Amino acid sequence: MVEAKGVKIGEGVPKLCVPMVGRNEEQLIEEAKRIKELPCDLVEWRADFFQQVVEKEVVVTTLEKIREIIPELPIIFTFRNKHEGGHQEITPQYYKELNETIMETGLVDLVDVELFSDAELVENLVKTGKRNKAAIIISNHDFQKTPPVAEMIRRMLKAMELGADIAKIAVMPKCAADVAALQEATRRVKEDHGAGPLITISMGGLGVITRLSGELFGSDLTFGAASKTSAPGQIAVGELRRIIELLHKNMHR
Repeated sequence: MVEAKGVKIGEGVPKLCVPMVGRNEEQLIEEAKRIKELPCDLVEWRADFFQQVVEKEVVVTTLEKIREIIPELPIIFTFRNKHEGGHQEITPQYYKELNETIMETGLVDLVDVELFSDAELVENLVKTGKRNKAAIIISNHDFQKTPPVAEMIRRMLKAMELGADIAKIAVMPKCAADVAALQEATRRVKEDHGAGPLITISMGGLGVITRLSGELFGSDLTFGAASKTSAPGQIAVGELRRIIELLHKNMHR
Protein backbone atom coordinates (compact mmCIF):
# COMPACT_ATOMS: atom_id res chain seq x y z
CA MET A 1 0.00 0.00 0.00
CA VAL A 2 1.21 3.50 -0.88
CA GLU A 3 -0.17 6.41 1.14
CA ALA A 4 -0.06 10.01 -0.02
CA LYS A 5 -1.87 12.83 1.81
CA GLY A 6 -4.15 10.27 3.43
CA VAL A 7 -5.02 8.54 0.13
CA LYS A 8 -4.24 4.81 0.38
CA ILE A 9 -3.42 3.28 -3.01
CA GLY A 10 -3.67 -0.49 -2.82
CA GLU A 11 -6.37 -0.58 -0.17
CA GLY A 12 -10.15 -0.55 -0.61
CA VAL A 13 -11.87 0.94 -3.64
CA PRO A 14 -9.58 1.87 -6.58
CA LYS A 15 -8.44 5.47 -6.37
CA LEU A 16 -9.48 7.95 -9.03
CA CYS A 17 -6.89 10.21 -10.70
CA VAL A 18 -7.55 13.14 -13.04
CA PRO A 19 -4.84 14.19 -15.53
CA MET A 20 -3.89 17.83 -16.06
CA VAL A 21 -2.96 18.43 -19.71
CA GLY A 22 -2.68 22.22 -20.02
CA ARG A 23 -0.23 23.55 -22.59
CA ASN A 24 0.65 26.66 -20.58
CA GLU A 25 0.48 28.03 -17.04
CA GLU A 26 -2.85 29.76 -17.57
CA GLN A 27 -4.55 26.57 -18.80
CA LEU A 28 -3.06 24.54 -15.93
CA ILE A 29 -4.27 27.00 -13.31
CA GLU A 30 -7.78 26.82 -14.78
CA GLU A 31 -7.61 23.01 -14.78
CA ALA A 32 -6.46 22.96 -11.14
CA LYS A 33 -9.40 25.16 -10.14
CA ARG A 34 -11.85 22.83 -11.94
CA ILE A 35 -10.27 19.71 -10.48
CA LYS A 36 -10.66 21.13 -6.97
CA GLU A 37 -14.43 20.71 -7.41
CA LEU A 38 -14.29 17.16 -8.84
CA PRO A 39 -14.76 13.84 -6.98
CA CYS A 40 -11.18 12.62 -7.47
CA ASP A 41 -8.48 11.27 -5.14
CA LEU A 42 -5.33 12.33 -7.01
CA VAL A 43 -4.11 14.56 -9.82
CA GLU A 44 -1.54 13.70 -12.49
CA TRP A 45 0.34 16.56 -14.13
CA ARG A 46 1.19 15.32 -17.62
CA ALA A 47 4.12 17.68 -18.12
CA ASP A 48 4.77 16.47 -21.69
CA PHE A 49 1.75 18.58 -22.74
CA PHE A 50 3.40 21.70 -21.22
CA GLN A 51 5.04 23.87 -23.89
CA GLN A 52 7.76 25.20 -21.54
CA VAL A 53 8.72 21.84 -20.07
CA VAL A 54 12.35 22.25 -21.22
CA GLU A 55 12.67 25.23 -18.85
CA LYS A 56 13.07 23.64 -15.43
CA GLU A 57 12.60 26.89 -13.51
CA VAL A 58 9.26 27.53 -15.27
CA VAL A 59 8.12 23.97 -14.52
CA VAL A 60 8.91 24.46 -10.82
CA THR A 61 7.15 27.84 -10.54
CA THR A 62 4.11 26.44 -12.37
CA LEU A 63 4.06 23.44 -10.01
CA GLU A 64 4.16 25.82 -7.04
CA LYS A 65 1.07 27.63 -8.38
CA ILE A 66 -0.76 24.33 -8.98
CA ARG A 67 0.07 23.19 -5.45
CA GLU A 68 -1.28 26.43 -3.97
CA ILE A 69 -4.66 25.75 -5.62
CA ILE A 70 -4.86 22.06 -4.70
CA PRO A 71 -2.85 21.68 -1.46
CA GLU A 72 -4.88 18.70 -0.26
CA LEU A 73 -4.64 16.37 -3.30
CA PRO A 74 -1.69 14.06 -4.02
CA ILE A 75 0.06 15.00 -7.27
CA ILE A 76 1.67 12.53 -9.69
CA PHE A 77 4.31 14.17 -11.89
CA THR A 78 4.64 12.51 -15.31
CA PHE A 79 6.70 13.36 -18.34
CA ARG A 80 5.68 10.83 -21.01
CA ASN A 81 8.11 10.51 -23.91
CA LYS A 82 6.77 10.14 -27.46
CA HIS A 83 7.81 6.50 -27.75
CA GLU A 84 5.55 5.77 -24.74
CA GLY A 85 2.62 7.75 -26.17
CA GLY A 86 3.58 11.21 -24.93
CA HIS A 87 3.54 14.57 -26.69
CA GLN A 88 7.23 15.53 -26.59
CA GLU A 89 10.62 13.85 -26.53
CA ILE A 90 13.49 14.96 -24.30
CA THR A 91 16.99 13.60 -23.80
CA PRO A 92 17.57 10.95 -21.11
CA GLN A 93 19.83 13.42 -19.27
CA TYR A 94 17.15 16.11 -19.16
CA TYR A 95 14.50 13.51 -18.23
CA LYS A 96 16.66 12.59 -15.22
CA GLU A 97 17.34 16.22 -14.26
CA LEU A 98 13.70 17.24 -14.61
CA ASN A 99 12.36 14.41 -12.47
CA GLU A 100 15.06 14.88 -9.83
CA THR A 101 14.39 18.62 -9.64
CA ILE A 102 10.66 18.06 -9.24
CA MET A 103 11.14 15.46 -6.50
CA GLU A 104 13.55 17.73 -4.64
CA THR A 105 10.89 20.48 -4.44
CA GLY A 106 8.85 18.26 -2.12
CA LEU A 107 5.72 19.43 -3.95
CA VAL A 108 4.77 16.13 -5.60
CA ASP A 109 3.81 12.85 -3.96
CA LEU A 110 4.44 10.40 -6.80
CA VAL A 111 6.58 10.39 -9.96
CA ASP A 112 6.04 8.23 -13.04
CA VAL A 113 9.24 6.72 -14.48
CA GLU A 114 9.24 4.75 -17.73
CA LEU A 115 10.21 1.08 -17.43
CA PHE A 116 12.16 0.98 -20.70
CA SER A 117 14.39 3.89 -19.71
CA ASP A 118 18.06 3.09 -19.06
CA ALA A 119 18.28 0.83 -15.98
CA GLU A 120 20.83 3.09 -14.26
CA LEU A 121 18.59 6.13 -14.85
CA VAL A 122 15.62 4.30 -13.30
CA GLU A 123 17.78 3.22 -10.35
CA ASN A 124 18.92 6.80 -9.74
CA LEU A 125 15.36 8.15 -9.88
CA VAL A 126 14.16 5.46 -7.45
CA LYS A 127 16.90 6.56 -5.01
CA THR A 128 15.95 10.22 -5.44
CA GLY A 129 12.32 9.30 -4.75
CA LYS A 130 13.24 7.55 -1.51
CA ARG A 131 15.35 10.52 -0.36
CA ASN A 132 12.51 12.93 -1.04
CA LYS A 133 9.58 10.77 0.10
CA ALA A 134 8.12 10.60 -3.40
CA ALA A 135 6.62 7.24 -4.39
CA ILE A 136 7.78 5.89 -7.76
CA ILE A 137 5.40 4.51 -10.38
CA ILE A 138 7.35 2.51 -12.98
CA SER A 139 5.23 2.36 -16.12
CA ASN A 140 5.10 0.73 -19.51
CA HIS A 141 2.78 1.63 -22.42
CA ASP A 142 2.09 -0.19 -25.66
CA PHE A 143 -0.17 1.80 -28.00
CA GLN A 144 0.06 -0.81 -30.78
CA LYS A 145 -0.96 -4.09 -29.21
CA THR A 146 -1.55 -6.22 -26.13
CA PRO A 147 1.49 -8.42 -25.35
CA PRO A 148 0.97 -12.03 -24.19
CA VAL A 149 -0.08 -12.54 -20.57
CA ALA A 150 3.37 -13.87 -19.59
CA GLU A 151 5.09 -10.79 -21.05
CA MET A 152 2.77 -8.37 -19.25
CA ILE A 153 3.42 -10.23 -15.99
CA ARG A 154 7.17 -10.07 -16.66
CA ARG A 155 7.05 -6.30 -17.20
CA MET A 156 5.09 -5.66 -14.00
CA LEU A 157 7.42 -7.84 -11.95
CA LYS A 158 10.44 -6.15 -13.56
CA ALA A 159 9.08 -2.78 -12.45
CA MET A 160 8.83 -4.10 -8.89
CA GLU A 161 12.37 -5.50 -9.06
CA LEU A 162 13.64 -2.08 -10.12
CA GLY A 163 12.16 -0.55 -6.98
CA ALA A 164 8.69 0.60 -8.05
CA ASP A 165 6.28 1.47 -5.28
CA ILE A 166 3.56 1.00 -7.92
CA ALA A 167 3.86 -0.90 -11.24
CA LYS A 168 1.81 0.38 -14.17
CA ILE A 169 1.06 -1.13 -17.57
CA ALA A 170 -1.24 0.22 -20.29
CA VAL A 171 -1.82 -1.69 -23.53
CA MET A 172 -3.96 -1.45 -26.67
CA PRO A 173 -6.52 -4.20 -27.31
CA LYS A 174 -7.62 -5.44 -30.73
CA CYS A 175 -10.35 -7.76 -29.42
CA ALA A 176 -12.14 -8.90 -26.27
CA ALA A 177 -9.48 -11.59 -25.69
CA ASP A 178 -6.84 -8.86 -25.37
CA VAL A 179 -8.89 -7.11 -22.68
CA ALA A 180 -9.30 -10.41 -20.82
CA ALA A 181 -5.54 -11.03 -21.14
CA LEU A 182 -4.74 -7.74 -19.38
CA GLN A 183 -7.15 -8.57 -16.57
CA GLU A 184 -5.71 -12.08 -16.23
CA ALA A 185 -2.14 -10.71 -16.07
CA THR A 186 -3.25 -8.26 -13.37
CA ARG A 187 -4.97 -10.99 -11.34
CA ARG A 188 -1.94 -13.27 -11.51
CA VAL A 189 0.56 -10.60 -10.50
CA LYS A 190 -1.65 -9.72 -7.53
CA GLU A 191 -2.68 -13.22 -6.45
CA ASP A 192 0.25 -15.44 -7.49
CA HIS A 193 3.10 -13.03 -6.84
CA GLY A 194 1.62 -10.87 -4.08
CA ALA A 195 2.82 -7.75 -5.90
CA GLY A 196 1.22 -4.39 -5.67
CA PRO A 197 -0.10 -1.80 -5.78
CA LEU A 198 -0.76 -2.00 -9.53
CA ILE A 199 -2.22 0.25 -12.22
CA THR A 200 -3.30 -1.72 -15.28
CA ILE A 201 -5.25 -0.36 -18.24
CA SER A 202 -6.52 -1.73 -21.52
CA MET A 203 -6.91 1.44 -23.60
CA GLY A 204 -9.50 2.64 -26.11
CA GLY A 205 -13.21 1.86 -26.23
CA LEU A 206 -12.70 -1.90 -26.00
CA GLY A 207 -10.74 -1.54 -22.79
CA VAL A 208 -13.09 0.78 -20.89
CA ILE A 209 -14.19 -2.12 -18.67
CA THR A 210 -10.65 -2.28 -17.20
CA ARG A 211 -11.00 1.32 -15.99
CA LEU A 212 -14.05 0.25 -13.98
CA SER A 213 -13.31 -3.28 -12.75
CA GLY A 214 -9.94 -2.80 -11.05
CA GLU A 215 -11.17 -3.80 -7.61
CA LEU A 216 -12.09 -7.28 -8.85
CA PHE A 217 -8.92 -7.99 -10.84
CA GLY A 218 -6.33 -6.06 -8.81
CA SER A 219 -5.78 -2.63 -10.39
CA ASP A 220 -5.61 -0.03 -7.63
CA LEU A 221 -5.92 3.27 -9.49
CA THR A 222 -7.83 4.47 -12.53
CA PHE A 223 -7.84 7.66 -14.59
CA GLY A 224 -10.89 9.79 -15.37
CA ALA A 225 -11.10 12.93 -17.47
CA ALA A 226 -11.98 16.40 -16.21
CA SER A 227 -12.40 17.68 -19.76
CA LYS A 228 -9.60 16.76 -22.19
CA THR A 229 -8.38 13.17 -22.00
CA SER A 230 -4.72 12.15 -21.75
CA ALA A 231 -5.22 8.64 -23.16
CA PRO A 232 -7.77 6.83 -25.35
CA GLY A 233 -10.71 5.36 -23.45
CA GLN A 234 -10.81 7.74 -20.49
CA ILE A 235 -14.32 8.64 -19.34
CA ALA A 236 -15.62 11.56 -17.28
CA VAL A 237 -14.54 11.48 -13.67
CA GLY A 238 -18.07 11.87 -12.25
CA GLU A 239 -19.40 8.88 -14.22
CA LEU A 240 -16.35 6.85 -13.27
CA ARG A 241 -16.81 7.58 -9.57
CA ARG A 242 -20.47 6.50 -9.63
CA ILE A 243 -19.73 3.21 -11.42
CA ILE A 244 -16.73 2.31 -9.24
CA GLU A 245 -18.73 2.95 -6.07
CA LEU A 246 -21.68 0.92 -7.40
CA LEU A 247 -19.37 -2.03 -8.14
CA HIS A 248 -17.66 -1.68 -4.75
CA LYS A 249 -20.97 -1.67 -2.86
CA ASN A 250 -22.25 -4.78 -4.63
CA MET A 251 -18.96 -6.68 -4.37
CA HIS A 252 -19.01 -6.36 -0.57
CA ARG A 253 -22.63 -7.16 0.24
